[in-house]
Amino acid sequence: MPVADTSSLISGVAERYASSLFDLALEANSTDAIGAELTRLETLISESEDFRRLITSPVFSAEDQLKAISAIADKAGFKGLVGNFLRVVAGNRRLFAVPGIIRAYRVFDARHRGEVSAEVTSAHALNAEQETELKAALKSVTGKDVAIHVTVDPSLMGGLIVKVGSRQIDTSLRSKLSTLKLALKEVG
Repeated sequence: MPVADTSSLISGVAERYASSLFDLALEANSTDAIGAELTRLETLISESEDFRRLITSPVFSAEDQLKAISAIADKAGFKGLVGNFLRVVAGNRRLFAVPGIIRAYRVFDARHRGEVSAEVTSAHALNAEQETELKAALKSVTGKDVAIHVTVDPSLMGGLIVKVGSRQIDTSLRSKLSTLKLALKEVG
């Protein structure tokens, strides 16, 4: 299956699951708490190679994934809605979509609050003043309040990558160096 087809399939699956989770969170009046738990889950995934392998590898059976995700959820304290949700996703062999589900949940949550959601990747952690400046800059571009989620990727070397909807702004030093490298190859 071509990459574009796979990513749209993942995106569609992620959006459906995120929509269901968000609806349940709205009913329980706990959208913020669920968002915080999902951020904690995202951190666990990013910090553990084994956890990433569990959710992305097709080698594990549905039963193995369900057992593992149940143990992880219990140990990490994911109870209630998020714990049950993870078990359903694992039982349906959709763990590969969890990162996309988390991103889509943030979009639904921001939209519900009348905001736009932005995914920001930075070479280093942003302080409160930098986040405020970034939100203001993005608000001037989008015309709406912006909820940002920042992840740190030191390989960027400097700068930011900002994704708002289908738009991406890449001011990272890594991208600039890559562009310069290509330009120099063409000259020589």
